[in-house]
Amino acid sequence: MKMKKIGAVLAIGCLAAALALAGCSGSSGSASSGSSDSKSDSGSAYKLQSAGTLTIATSPDFPPFENMENGEYVGLDIEVGKAVAKKLGLEPKFVSLQFDAILPAISSGTQADIGISGFTVDPERAKQVDFTNSYYTDDLSIAVMNSSAVTKETVDADLNSAGVSIAVQSGTTGETYVQEHYPDARVVAYGNSNDCFAAMQAGQVNAVCTNYAVVNKMLADAYSDAKVVKSIATGEEYAIAVSQDNKALTEDINKALKELAADGTIDNLLKQYM
Repeated sequence: MKMKKIGAVLAIGCLAAALALAGCSGSSGSASSGSSDSKSDSGSAYKLQSAGTLTIATSPDFPPFENMENGEYVGLDIEVGKAVAKKLGLEPKFVSLQFDAILPAISSGTQADIGISGFTVDPERAKQVDFTNSYYTDDLSIAVMNSSAVTKETVDADLNSAGVSIAVQSGTTGETYVQEHYPDARVVAYGNSNDCFAAMQAGQVNAVCTNYAVVNKMLADAYSDAKVVKSIATGEEYAIAVSQDNKALTEDINKALKELAADGTIDNLLKQYM
């Protein structure tokens, strides 16, 4: 999960079709089998789940990137998704999926047009989906309870031991890191980062490994009785996932991200959320 930041000018023919769709600038054609043909500014066609709407899959349990507050989606990724949709002349619609279900959904072209949920670009994931340009860079961190005997000096030896349990979010880079670096420990995968920290506080696991920004947010907001014992400079690039069959949509999102970086939108969002 990670970051770097970044519109789209419609072709005249596409604009005319969009106006016919009641102001959905970016959509043309009619919905077919639950999807709608649309055109990029290059004239290439791409598919949307619904005409005039950019349907965005996210797993809202990864603050400060995505979370639910008072029934609303909030976070850096949510605002980036809204800003991209606006650049494309589309209405954003967020759908909640478990993190490890998002890429398969995007790959199959079902449920959502794009996925934005702290996705780190890596070769294995790139076999399933295309990734846009990155909009953020993050690292990993490991947290333990303040009462733990694990220290910054002893963390690797202490955690790579039989009988030690480390919580991770399923399908994340944190899970991969723990599997590779602490093979003697037991990896306990949860569906979201909230459950990881709750399990650690309840004494069910000894540590949590997830992204640096998420650990800091969790400790600041709800787990002041925990501490960071290791940060790993992984330099993970966060990007938006798009179906490999939707190349034109990826191109338009990249243009949007570039404009959002140039006009300061991304930097302002970073200051707000990070």
